[in-house]
Amino acid sequence: MLHILFVCTGNTCRSPMAMAIYEVKSREYGISSIFSSAALGLINEEGVSKNAEIVCNEIGIDIAHHKPRPIRERDIKITNIYVVMTQTHAETLMMIGVPKEKIYILGGGVPDPYGSDIATYRKCRLFIEKSIDEFCQILRKKIDNGTLKVDSND
Repeated sequence: MLHILFVCTGNTCRSPMAMAIYEVKSREYGISSIFSSAALGLINEEGVSKNAEIVCNEIGIDIAHHKPRPIRERDIKITNIYVVMTQTHAETLMMIGVPKEKIYILGGGVPDPYGSDIATYRKCRLFIEKSIDEFCQILRKKIDNGTLKVDSND
């Protein structure tokens, strides 16, 4: 099974939004996978950003119950593709031993909206939607042509 981990700094804005949007888009593209999201940095145990919750609700996606969590050793063992929000996230993963070929920088990089106004979160969500669509197109193509190698790590 394909395991995908969406990663950002605090797991309160970008990675939960990307994961939730991926859940919808992956069904549209017929991509079977297991997915989750995690933080590389500090964890806000209060949950997702209120503005992230609001802008996802605008498109019919509920992330209110998401609980931020740190990346775990188990994640490293089972993840086939790490979808990160910045080059810095990619570099951090590589420093802990994740192979570069398992890392995908979403949209070339997603600016952090944390602490910003609702308009900034909306702009971020729109960028993530477009970027997840592109990511799903890439995955679908790799699945169809047999170039996506998935470890048997369930």
